[in-house]
Amino acid sequence: MKQVLEFEKPVIKLRDEVEEARKKYASKPSDKLAQQITDLEAKLDKLQREVHANLNPWQRVQISRHINRPFMLDYVKHICDEFVELHGDRHIGDDNAMPAGFATIGGVRVAIVGHQKGRDTKENLLRNFGSAHPEGYRKALRLMRMAEKFSLPIVTLIDTPGAFPGIGAEERNIAEAIAFNLREMMTLRTPVIAVVIGEGGSGGALGIGIADRVLMMENAYYSVISPEGCAAILWKHREHAPEAASALKLSAQDLKTLNIIDGIIPEPIGGAHNDHAAAAQALKEAVLAAISELSRVPAAKLLDQRYDKFRALGQFTEA
Repeated sequence: MKQVLEFEKPVIKLRDEVEEARKKYASKPSDKLAQQITDLEAKLDKLQREVHANLNPWQRVQISRHINRPFMLDYVKHICDEFVELHGDRHIGDDNAMPAGFATIGGVRVAIVGHQKGRDTKENLLRNFGSAHPEGYRKALRLMRMAEKFSLPIVTLIDTPGAFPGIGAEERNIAEAIAFNLREMMTLRTPVIAVVIGEGGSGGALGIGIADRVLMMENAYYSVISPEGCAAILWKHREHAPEAASALKLSAQDLKTLNIIDGIIPEPIGGAHNDHAAAAQALKEAVLAAISELSRVPAAKLLDQRYDKFRALGQFTEA
């Protein structure tokens, strides 16, 4: 499935020119054509770097939603040596929007939980567009408690526009499920690493986002509300979403400056959707580095540091 973002069009056009020149060279090689390809490749690389270096928050939001961007199970496939998925919350049922299981990453055993979106209608219906139900959050916590029991680090991969707001989710108490996770994750006596790999929407993201290290992919976003939702409230129209994206300070770069997150994972030039393997390798290295650092911290100290970390978020003044 091909999706071209507006600001990517000059890059795509030049990339097509490079591919056309390569095809010509394959059928009829010449020194002149070889030089032309070299020049075009240099021009393409320069253009990609210029576009990528000057992305605004709204453009990063668009990249975070790109249909070809690697999703949770794509990362699992690339970074895990093995993965055994577990199902069910032991109360209501399973939630395909929140896959979870045990895996090994670089020889390190972990529990891994995350949101999973779909790329076509059938898959999106199966995964509920990445919006988890209460049973998804309860399943996630069930696995986290198992990981704690066996002293395994926990890795969560966040990619959701928000928790599911439907009638069934409300009937089964989605708010309580998320709130319960917030409290219980704060008490887990094992390292927790959360990575926002795409969209980090509101409580749906926070439900698996209480962690010792909160990381973000370079072109992900993490926000209390979507830019469109914010624009609808403040400007009464979603066409102001680009302005809202800037005002919300939702990009990884802004959130690192505000000390909301602990680190930014670099993406390949043009975004993770251009090179899944390279993006996954960067994520793997960041996760393993965080596990290595946190595994040396005693459990009691880990809990104190986690508490202090979240208590220090935000700023206020007293009148």
